[in-house]
Amino acid sequence: MVVVPRPVGLPCEGSPPAPPQERTVTHAPIDVTRTTSWADLMAHCRVLEPNLRGWFAEDPGRAERFTYQAADLHVDLSKNLITDETRDLLLRLAEDVHLPDRIEAMFRGDHINVTEDRAVLHTALRRPAGLQPPLVVDGQDVDADVHAVLAKVYDFAAKVRSGEWTGVTGKPVRTVVNIGIGGSDLGPVMAYEALQPYVADGLEVRFVSNIDPTDVAETTQGLDPETTLFIVASKTFGTLETLTNARLAREWLWKGLIAAGAIEDVDDARTAAVSAHFVAVSTALDKVAAFGIDPENAFGFWDWVGGRYSVDSAIGTSLAIAIGPERFAEFLAGFHAVDEHFRTTPLVENVPVLMGLLNVWYVNFLGAESHAVLPYSQHLHRFAAYLQQLTMESNGKSVRWDGTPVTTDTGEIFWGEPGTNGQHAFYQLIHQGTRLIPADFIAVASPAHPLKDGETDVHGLFLANYFAQTKALAFGKSAEEVRAEGTPEAIVPARVFEGNRPTTSILAPALTPSVLGQLIALYEHITFVQGVIWGIDSFDQWGVELGKQLATELAPAVAGEVEALASQDASTKALIERYLELRG
Repeated sequence: MVVVPRPVGLPCEGSPPAPPQERTVTHAPIDVTRTTSWADLMAHCRVLEPNLRGWFAEDPGRAERFTYQAADLHVDLSKNLITDETRDLLLRLAEDVHLPDRIEAMFRGDHINVTEDRAVLHTALRRPAGLQPPLVVDGQDVDADVHAVLAKVYDFAAKVRSGEWTGVTGKPVRTVVNIGIGGSDLGPVMAYEALQPYVADGLEVRFVSNIDPTDVAETTQGLDPETTLFIVASKTFGTLETLTNARLAREWLWKGLIAAGAIEDVDDARTAAVSAHFVAVSTALDKVAAFGIDPENAFGFWDWVGGRYSVDSAIGTSLAIAIGPERFAEFLAGFHAVDEHFRTTPLVENVPVLMGLLNVWYVNFLGAESHAVLPYSQHLHRFAAYLQQLTMESNGKSVRWDGTPVTTDTGEIFWGEPGTNGQHAFYQLIHQGTRLIPADFIAVASPAHPLKDGETDVHGLFLANYFAQTKALAFGKSAEEVRAEGTPEAIVPARVFEGNRPTTSILAPALTPSVLGQLIALYEHITFVQGVIWGIDSFDQWGVELGKQLATELAPAVAGEVEALASQDASTKALIERYLELRG
């Protein structure tokens, strides 16, 4: 039997646990390390000898028992390093920190985002119209607000798609450019790429996010200003990168229209051009108007929507234009289906709960530091990048929601690429490296393009790799099996695969708008579960603010202002001086 080695210093190999903490309902986070379930998990971890090959051989029902359904998602957890006892202890852990109460608190609209004193209501963005009872939070009819904005987005999307909305010269829109950053970019671009087969003919969406001028310059290259529409996505309409890029895009529009003789170089014509070619996703209507955008063409959202949870809000306007209101409604319905599963399914069969608890098991007991997401679908090639913000911005915290230090490691590094590309890049590390890397494999049964290579179904060949990789990671290849192939003894060790590398397999019928919504909601709730276990606020992101603040303060020094430059630390000052020399 081969066992994945545990790094030194894991909790299950360390000092005895703290005394159990009595279960009480409180607004302060429960220290999970002081629960009896945590102590029992540590004891279990010390004696557990992962042996997936043996477990499957001895237990014919293992695969069926550890396979679950969440909406259209078929989820096989059987190749994870757990037994029934592990699962049951993890479920006790969830109960000990009152996870069901926290789930209800989120859906109810309690202010669980403590540091910003806000509700967390991204789930309200996909509640069907007329759902009873209506959701009223802080005296506001949330359902009415959401569906009013959604109706406005749908009406606008229909006008753009039909050609009713035109540019300043009367030509219909052919290209939409979404200008945003973080959640105002990662969600829309990921979903647009994922749902390419549903994009209307004759429409293209491009995305600008980076303040590097190369981004806006190359994104607008080759576009016709007369048929280009810009969506500026910024809740406060004050995000440095977004507003800088919006101003660059506005200048590009003016120059292009003037050069083509489409408008005169006068203020009124410029104002009319902006009004026809720019809309906003923002609630800062005064700033929107100051930029030149008609406030009537601004689509709002709310402070209870975090950027990384906002693709199903007005932030998804570019996607609604691309795939149309009907498909966007299907996208929202997919989210809601998993929301309902998460909210109503018992913990023992609750897929986001189980997957979140597995992540805690790997991070806090088996020493995993990263988590791979490996979609066997080219259309999901931006999914791992999307999850990086969702998971690491949410759970990269070192204090709990009451401001006290965390008592466990939190978060993990999410990364990945589509299969089979990743197989020819980093899978070596996952298969035979010294690090334990849990991996989620995602696939769909029916492809967008069912092509054949002669008589061979190429999608079937593709998914053969999907099935093979999880099998190889789980069961490996022993030295005896390698020798039986006639391998020279000297190189047998290099060809041995330990196995016992944990994977989760997610299989869906097809990558439809609904299934994409289901996948996103699944990982939103996985992230939430982990945050509850660790007692952290998964919905603020103060860690991103300091660098942004310092960048603003450093701008005068980078521009060459002597006094500002002189006030910097020695390293920063020397770097800026070298930059100024190189820039000339």
